[in-house]
Formats: sequence, structure tokens, C-alpha cells
Amino acid sequence: MDEDSKGVHWAATREPHPAREAALASISAVARGAKDEWVALFASDGVVEDPVGPSVFDPEGLGHHGREGIAAFWDLAIAQADRIEFHIDDSFAAGREVANVGRVTTFLPDGNAMDAEGVFVYRVDDVGLILSMRAFWEFDRAMATIRQAN
Repeated sequence: MDEDSKGVHWAATREPHPAREAALASISAVARGAKDEWVALFASDGVVEDPVGPSVFDPEGLGHHGREGIAAFWDLAIAQADRIEFHIDDSFAAGREVANVGRVTTFLPDGNAMDAEGVFVYRVDDVGLILSMRAFWEFDRAMATIRQAN
């Protein structure tokens, strides 16, 4: 498994594709804690669903819309972590989308860590800005992985 940058472990294909490149830029920005850089990767009408459907981050399951909503999602979910690491095992690109398969490990302020295994789908516009990021993972399964971090 390759470690491309801080917190990003990419074992999937590196075949160039606009959606794959946007996904890699997105996870790299999250892993480095670069909120403004991350938000700028999205189209002005972009949507984040992480996870897809109702959750503690999105009780109505409608997603976080526009750069302002996406920035608010960062503050609600991402900023609460001490750090986040991505382990991408496979990547499938088609049309203007990519589906990445892997695990996101969130290191919590209390010294615990949690793994969310899933499929992470990015759709981009014709200039490579992210129109949607949809994370398919199960909250209860992730909660069952909570453990003391090393």
C-alpha cells in the first residue's frame, strides 16, 4: 500500500481520470486539515452526503448543499476529529464519476479511533469541480469498530 501524503494510503489504480483526481485532492485536503482548500474543490452548487441518508450529521438525509453548507459540514463532522486517514483499496471510474472502495479512519479527541468502510462516489463537472460526494457507509458498523488508538 502506498502512502502518497499525510493520511492518504492509495492502493488503487492511478489511471488518470477527472473524478479520480478530484477525489484524491478531496481526501488529501481532509487528511491535511485544509478546510478552505477542500471547500474550493466543490462546484458552487455541490452536495456532500456523508453518509448517504439520515445520520447524526444530517438528520433529514438531504445532504449539505453549496459551499456554505459543505463548510458547515466540515465544522460539524470533520473538524471534530484529531485526524482522519484514508485507505483506498480500489477505484472505478466511469463517465464523470468515480467510486472508491476503502476505509476512513477517524481519530477522536478522546484517544479512540473509528473505521468507516464503504464506497465513496464523486461526480465532477466539465472543469473537474465536485458536483457531489456521496459516502456509502453504515454508522452502526463504524461505531462497532471504536477502539483505543495506538
